[in-house]
Amino acid sequence: MKNTALSHIHEQLGAKMVPFAGYNMPVSYEGVNAEHETVRKAVGVFDVSHMGEFLITGPNALELIQKVCSNDVSKLVDGQAQYNCLPNETGGIVDDLIVYKFEEGKYLLVVNASNIDKDWDWISKYNTMGAEMRNLSDDYSLLAIQGPKAVAAMQSLTSEDLSAIKFYHFKVADFAGIEHVIISATGYTGSGGFEIYCKNSEVEQVWNKVMEAGKSFGIKPIGLAARDTLRLEMGYCLYGNDINDTTSPLEAGLGWITKFTKDFTNSENLKKQKEEGVKRKLIGFELNERGIPRHDYEIVDKEGNNIGIVTSGTMAPSLNKGIGMGYVTTENSSPNTEIFIQIRNKPIAATVVKTPFYKG
Repeated sequence: MKNTALSHIHEQLGAKMVPFAGYNMPVSYEGVNAEHETVRKAVGVFDVSHMGEFLITGPNALELIQKVCSNDVSKLVDGQAQYNCLPNETGGIVDDLIVYKFEEGKYLLVVNASNIDKDWDWISKYNTMGAEMRNLSDDYSLLAIQGPKAVAAMQSLTSEDLSAIKFYHFKVADFAGIEHVIISATGYTGSGGFEIYCKNSEVEQVWNKVMEAGKSFGIKPIGLAARDTLRLEMGYCLYGNDINDTTSPLEAGLGWITKFTKDFTNSENLKKQKEEGVKRKLIGFELNERGIPRHDYEIVDKEGNNIGIVTSGTMAPSLNKGIGMGYVTTENSSPNTEIFIQIRNKPIAATVVKTPFYKG
């Protein structure tokens, strides 16, 4: 079990630690609902240093990334980030990721912790053009500072105007007394804020200064459990739950990051799938009565016929109702369709809704 550079701090703070993607990670500190509310209303900080970072450089860097990624990375300007996915050769998804462009021939790919080795091997397999690849995952830490007060709380730590960094853009600047930190206006909570990339040797100083600067704004450490409820309220996919090696980007509602203006892995088959239409779709749903939907619960129609499966579900802290995502047959995927979730062998009525569930 690996530790992040901050695991000892989480333990000192009394976090409940759990194994996650091979790392010893804080799942909660004071409880998921309280932590969730902190991020929605104030500011919270997550240690997500388990995520993977690959640096891809050289004159052929863009060619390699374009080959393995579904989205069109050539559209990025320096200092811009892009949500993306790595399609496999059989119609599914190797991983979802964020691509950061520093300049021509210099890109950072940020991948899911559980897929670091798999993604590295996958991208390497296609690197026939000789792009330079470095796996920085064990050397870098990542803090997600999220919430509506993030800009105000963190501004004293940098000379960069945080309010000027647009969504899905980033700056390399001073932060918390460290030079050359990546300050990225990204995150997976839907409540705004930043993600901070720095070296493992620097992150304890950054954490301490972030907590100090945020004290008067009500900053608190937040665990992975609240990260999950926050992302689910936004309808964001979680790899391993809502997307995996067998789910197509088009079925998962990720057509917007699947650009057929270029050739990429399996693009011909995915293009054909787009033209012919998919047989199932990832939907969001809200329960019409009390209950908590969970991963792998069956979804049925009013006659009791199986029409799909729940991929993510929770009691949404901001909405105080059961919400979830799941794959259903295309004919049952339209908003306002009534479906039923089998909870302990009892069909609980639910309604298909457009995501995000949480409107802010």
